[in-house]
Amino acid sequence: MKQQNQPTVQNETSKQSAAQKDNRSQYVTRESVLLLLSDDEVAAVATAETAARLADGDEYLDMEQLDQGVQKAHQKKTPMGRVLPKKSIHEKTWQKILKQLPARPSAKVSVS
Repeated sequence: MKQQNQPTVQNETSKQSAAQKDNRSQYVTRESVLLLLSDDEVAAVATAETAARLADGDEYLDMEQLDQGVQKAHQKKTPMGRVLPKKSIHEKTWQKILKQLPARPSAKVSVS
């Protein structure tokens, strides 16, 4: 019986370990994104966070959902306290940030 229980424990441990790695990699990504910002950009982002909302069509990153990639503001409420608006940072910095993001699965396109 002990032999049957051990693989289960190992599998559960592996699952926990994988989840911890995902959490750590997401945190490291957030941290690495923030380190790319200049002092001026940090100030601009802090100012943007006090706004009621972004203008429709403004691009942003949700710092708590970086796996979602670049998002566009619409009439829905944008989570301003955790948003990194594209318009608040330099284009060169934005491009560096995009390179730091986790790879997203590409959409499959079928040709008829």
